[in-house]
Amino acid sequence: MGVQQDIREKGLLATVAGIGDDVFTRVTAGISVGEFRRMLQGEAPGRPNPRLKPHSEAFLLHIKPTYYHESVTRWNHTFRLGLLSTWLFLIETITGLLLMVWYAPSPERAYTDMILLLTNVPFGQFLRDLHRLGAEMMVAIVTLHMVRTYLTGSYKAPRQFTWFTGVILFVVTLFLSFSGYLLPWDQLALWAVTIGTSMAEAMPPAIVGETVNLLARGAPDIGANGLLRFYLLHVIFLPLILILFFFVHYYKVVHFGISLPADEEEVGEDTASRIPAEKRTYYLPDVAIDELSFLTVFTMVTIFLTMFYFQAPLEHIANPQSTPLHTVAPWYFYWLQGLLKVADKFIAGVLLPGVLLVLLIAIPYLDMNPSRRGKDRRVAIVSGIVAGVVMIILSWMGTPYYAVQGAPAIEIIQELMPEEGSGLLREEVGYKHLPLGVFSTDDHDAVYEDEEFAHVMHEYTAAVEMFDEEKDDFNGARGQLTITQEQPGLKRIFWEIFWFDAKSNEAEYKRAFWLHEDSIYWEQYGFKPVFVGYLTSMFSAKE
Repeated sequence: MGVQQDIREKGLLATVAGIGDDVFTRVTAGISVGEFRRMLQGEAPGRPNPRLKPHSEAFLLHIKPTYYHESVTRWNHTFRLGLLSTWLFLIETITGLLLMVWYAPSPERAYTDMILLLTNVPFGQFLRDLHRLGAEMMVAIVTLHMVRTYLTGSYKAPRQFTWFTGVILFVVTLFLSFSGYLLPWDQLALWAVTIGTSMAEAMPPAIVGETVNLLARGAPDIGANGLLRFYLLHVIFLPLILILFFFVHYYKVVHFGISLPADEEEVGEDTASRIPAEKRTYYLPDVAIDELSFLTVFTMVTIFLTMFYFQAPLEHIANPQSTPLHTVAPWYFYWLQGLLKVADKFIAGVLLPGVLLVLLIAIPYLDMNPSRRGKDRRVAIVSGIVAGVVMIILSWMGTPYYAVQGAPAIEIIQELMPEEGSGLLREEVGYKHLPLGVFSTDDHDAVYEDEEFAHVMHEYTAAVEMFDEEKDDFNGARGQLTITQEQPGLKRIFWEIFWFDAKSNEAEYKRAFWLHEDSIYWEQYGFKPVFVGYLTSMFSAKE
């Protein structure tokens, strides 16, 4: 009866508009269509302010402050790093739930499911790439968020516990990413996680270390039990811990307010929670529009990078019987791998990381300086910069470029066409740019019609000559690359590198030379060519 009466009194269009406005107001928990229009037009709110009602009525907005200090809304104050961390966790949650539909955590299924996801599932590769890129970005942005907080002294009273929860979130983020590292069940993931979990064995006493290692792996070696445990850590246990500490952390941020720029407060004072009326910037609409615009641009850039530049790696299926050359940890644990190269496993893998974590938590209590201003915190800032430089150096030491090198011939081929990963030949050349024939690094005057292949031969020649000059037992080196058509649509790559063994005497060189009539090339030297070995690879026409 009410609707019919409204139609008779107001007309059909006015009644429909009134119903629409009522529905819109209910959905927005208190914002009418007219008020929403005024918000978008930048008009001031009425009195009482209807834009505050969603903060008390709406599910999503009740934890957001109704207003901020105008100084903390400037982009260059926080760089929106906390917001980005939260947004990336949301992206990871959504993409992770979708990936779970096509994944089973067992050695028999995991790798096959990855292949099916990349080949048979619409947008499957995009989904996996976005999830992997989001994980990498989340680690980086959470790290930068902590660095920003440290450099601005925002961990000082009354935010000591806020800093503590932030450290916990940082550690959980690292292990959340690390636990997902194993799930594709490929070679690099298996061996990186094997090395990582083996550090638990160094915990004293021996019975404790062995027990912790066994609990982490589920068996002496990582297999079905280990994969299932890492899967449950990744999708249930660690996300629940992160969500718990996120809400505690966010509650504390809202309770104490975002710390103001240091030069706007007196030394030792904290006025972030006391915001004068003239300094207030309301969340609706100003901050909300600013955040939504920022997240929209960020998401578009992330999708663009995922589509055109980033591809989540997937190596050969995990094989516990074969260790790939130059196995590395995830990039955010390079520093730990660098420590392991120069220190005992207990010191580098257990003691120092534990001490570092304790020091990180204790920073608000170790820094007794009440000032947050940069000029008053030279010791703290310089200490932070030195720690950052040390971490960068240790991270470089954790790469294969430091203190890890195989035989020269193996290193040369590993660089051009690595056992795991793409490398120059697979990444830049591919099937159609591989001409058939035999090509030598000694043929400096050779002209190659294909520019990509010419670049490969240039790098091959340069690598052989470099090792020839640097290594005493790698003399007169020559590289050869043979490409044959194995069958229609399939080419075979055959690498060969020859050198002279400087440890043998000249008589043996000559005697060995004459026994090998196929080594006429070496007559000018009078030495025996030593065959290093070879590495083959197949390239299909689809590549």
